[in-house]
Amino acid sequence: MRVLGYNGGLEVIHENLYNFPIGRDHDSAIVLVEDGEVIFAIEEERLNRIKHTNKFPSESLRLSLKSRDIQLEEVDIIACSASSKYYEMMLKYLFLHNASVPTIDPTIFFQHVFCRELNSEIDPHRLCFVTHHYAHAMSALAFSGYESSLVTTFDGEGEGSSGMVFEGKGTMLKQIANIPTSKSLGQFYYKIIAFLGYSLFDEYKVMGLAPYGDPKRYRNVFQTLYTLLPNGDYVIHQDKIISLFDLGVPRRKGEPFTQIHKDIAASLQETLENIVFHVLQYYRQETKQKNLCMAGGVAHNCTLNGKILRSGMFENVFVQPAAHDAGCALGAALYAYYNANPMAKKPSKLEHVYWGTDIGGSSSVLNQLMQWQHFIAFEKLMSVSEQTAKLLANGYVVGWVQGRSEFGPRALGNRSILADPRPDENKGRINKMIKKREGYRPFAPSVLEEDVDEFFEVPPNQKQLPFMIFVVNVIEDKRNLLGAVTHVDGTARVQTVSRKTNEKYWDLIHWFKKLTGVPILLNTSFNNNVEPIVDSVEDAVVCFLTTGLDYLVVGEYLIKKKEVSWQNYLSLKLLLPPHISLHQVKKVCTDSKFDNLFYIGNSYDTKFQVGVSAEVFRVLTLANSEKTVGNLLHENGETEEGKAQGIVKELMELWSQRLILLQP
Repeated sequence: MRVLGYNGGLEVIHENLYNFPIGRDHDSAIVLVEDGEVIFAIEEERLNRIKHTNKFPSESLRLSLKSRDIQLEEVDIIACSASSKYYEMMLKYLFLHNASVPTIDPTIFFQHVFCRELNSEIDPHRLCFVTHHYAHAMSALAFSGYESSLVTTFDGEGEGSSGMVFEGKGTMLKQIANIPTSKSLGQFYYKIIAFLGYSLFDEYKVMGLAPYGDPKRYRNVFQTLYTLLPNGDYVIHQDKIISLFDLGVPRRKGEPFTQIHKDIAASLQETLENIVFHVLQYYRQETKQKNLCMAGGVAHNCTLNGKILRSGMFENVFVQPAAHDAGCALGAALYAYYNANPMAKKPSKLEHVYWGTDIGGSSSVLNQLMQWQHFIAFEKLMSVSEQTAKLLANGYVVGWVQGRSEFGPRALGNRSILADPRPDENKGRINKMIKKREGYRPFAPSVLEEDVDEFFEVPPNQKQLPFMIFVVNVIEDKRNLLGAVTHVDGTARVQTVSRKTNEKYWDLIHWFKKLTGVPILLNTSFNNNVEPIVDSVEDAVVCFLTTGLDYLVVGEYLIKKKEVSWQNYLSLKLLLPPHISLHQVKKVCTDSKFDNLFYIGNSYDTKFQVGVSAEVFRVLTLANSEKTVGNLLHENGETEEGKAQGIVKELMELWSQRLILLQP
C-alpha cells in the first residue's frame, strides 16, 4: 500500500491569494510511504528555496511520485496532516473574504488543488485527514523501536492545542492529556525571544545564546510567569510577560547582546525545562512507561532533550528528527497506513533520514559542473575521502555533497559544511565568512559511533545519537582539544556516524582520524543565513561561489573557485525566482515632493522589501531565461564600463541574498 503524507499550505509558489502569514501552515513537506517504509521524503523549502515555506509542496509532490515512477492515481491514500474540521473552519473564513475560494468542503478543495498541480483526478475516498498532534505523535512512536512508551508533543499551536500526551503501544495511540494553546510552550518561548530581537523560527538561536547567561539573575522574575499545578498541569501567566520591560530596553534585531539579554535567554531556557520536566515526571509516574517519544517544534530544543536523556527519568528517549511541522507529513502517512493496516508490522528503530533527492551518478554530476566551468575548476578524485580529509586536516573549510539529501532541519553528512573541530578560531571564521550569522552560535560535532564515549558523556544504553538532536557534555579533558565544537558551557550537539547508514561520511571521518587522531569533524548545514540547506548540485555551486568556502566536494569531484572579474558574470543568464516580484512606487519625501522608489518583494511576506537602484530595477524588468546579464545591460543602454560594473556588483549582492537567479 502506498500512502502520501502532506503538510503545508494551499497556495502555489507565486500566489498570495489568502495573505497567510509565514507562521501559518509552515514547513510544507511530502512523504511517500510504501507498506510502512519511507520511500521518499522532502521539505518543499529545499526545492522552492524559501525557508519554512508555507506554499503548497508542488515540487516535493512531483519528485515523490517520480521516485517510484508512478502517477497520483497509483497512490492508495493521501493523508493530510490536519483534521477535516480544521480545514473546513479555515475554508469558511477564506470563503467569506476571498472570492477565489471555490468551496468550504475540504475534500473537494484538496481534489481541486491536487488536480490543478498534477492535472490528475483523485478519488475523494482516498483522502484522509489526520489531527495535527496525532500526526506529530505517530511520527515519533512508529520509528522509536519501542513496543510501548509515553509520547509527548509540544509546539506552538495546532488545531487549538499546543501539545498532547499519549500512551503508545505498538502503533496505537491513546490520548491521555490535551494542552490548550493558553499553555503553549512554543508561544511562550516565541513571545519572550521578541525581547531579545528575535522572532518566529529563531527559537534555536536563543537556545544557543542561553549558556552565555546566568539563569539565577532573573529566576524570581521568570517564576512569576508560570505556576506549576498538581497532576502535571501548569498555568502560563501571559499578561505578566510584558513585565520583562522592567529588566531594561529590549534588544532590536542587529544590536549587540548585553549580559541582560544573555541572562534572559538563560532564564527562559530554565523555565522551559522546569515546565517540561514537571509534565514528564507526572506522566512517567502515572503510566509507568520507561520509554519516551517526543515530537513537535519544542522537541527541537536540543538542550532540553539532552537534560531529559541525562536525567535517567526514562530508560530510553527517542526524539523524531523532523520534529517540527514537516514531520507531520511523515506522521500523517504512517497514521493513515496503520489505521488501514492495524496488524502491519511496526518498523524497526529509525537509523537514518536520507530520504530526499539524489545528486545522481558521476556523469550527471560532471555535466552539471561543466556548466559552471568559467567559474570553477574541478577534478575527479581517486580517493575522495582520503583527499578531503587531508584538506580538512590542513585547516580548509569544505562543502560536502553526497547521495540523497536529509529529511528535516539537520545536515547529517550529505549536505554539510565541514571543518577541523579543534581550532577555536574555526567557529568564528565559519560564522562570519560562510554562514554569515551571529558569532556566538555553536557548531555540532560528527563523531564515529564507535568512538563517541571517548569524547562525550552519553548514556551507556543509548550511544547511538545519529540525528544531532541531543546536547551532551563534552568530556572535560577533551574540551580544549575540541575548541570549535565545544560550546561555552562545555556541551555539544553531537551526531554519531555509523558505517552502516552512511559509509562515505564514516570513511571521511575515519581518514581524518588516521591523519589527526581525532575521529570527529565540525559539521554544519550547507547554506548561508538567507537560504534553506542546499539540495541540488546547482544549489551547492551557487552557495560555494557566494560564500567564503575554501573547497567544494560533490560526489567524487573536488571543486575550486577560479579567479574571475566582474565581466565574467556578463555571460550568466538573469532570472527572477517565481516567488519574487518587482515594485515601483511614488512616495512623498521630506521636501514634500514625490520620488520613485524601487524594491523587490515576495509572495509570502507582505512586509518584505529590499530596495534596488533604478538602473538595476530596469535590468530586472527585462530579465528572462534567455537573456544574459550582458544582453540586458546592452538593451538598457548601460554600456559605460564603470556604470556596468556597479550594476553587476549590485546584482551579485542580490544573488548572494538569493533574490535573483544567475545561471550559465
